[in-house]
Amino acid sequence: MADEPVIDVRTLPKSERHPLVIRAYEDLDVGSSLILINDQSPEGLRVEMDREFAEAVGWEPLESTQDGVRVRIIRRAATPVPRVVLDVAELTATVEDSGSVWQLPTHHRDLDANVIALAPGGEIREHTGPSLDVLIHVLAGAGTLETATGTIELSPGQIVWLPRRSRRRFLADAEAGLQYFSVHQRKSGLSITARR
Repeated sequence: MADEPVIDVRTLPKSERHPLVIRAYEDLDVGSSLILINDQSPEGLRVEMDREFAEAVGWEPLESTQDGVRVRIIRRAATPVPRVVLDVAELTATVEDSGSVWQLPTHHRDLDANVIALAPGGEIREHTGPSLDVLIHVLAGAGTLETATGTIELSPGQIVWLPRRSRRRFLADAEAGLQYFSVHQRKSGLSITARR
């Protein structure tokens, strides 16, 4: 391809390489490409770009030499493309620990989405929610949601709206536990950590 920009990251600190290449990719017009020269196969970068852009990014290994690995990175679409990020059928129904068992994997997004699991008898203590609306979809198990004025029985299939700053407490069923999908507008500084 004519007039492809060449980005040689071999002399850059590793912490600067991925951000530089991703910025250069985002500056490309659709259908154009850049050549990356690295001192090793950039598999970590490829995984990160696949996670962020999916099929919108093309990856073409080129002839490499002893001193450099060359890859053509192609911008196939103006935006990241829609994709399946989780099949809930693959989640395990048995929950032993409470916490986030899945998170929306992309970093550049407007939404936060998580699958939260509560072990049998587990709870999320009473708290005031963030300053944003949250939707949850109950996936498995059962439980209750305590609100400022009462209790809502939770069962699979329900979609529940948690208005901004509302009081809430989740209690999982003593035998079945509880799993739900949570989605809301992204808020910087708000994070849910995954179980290890």
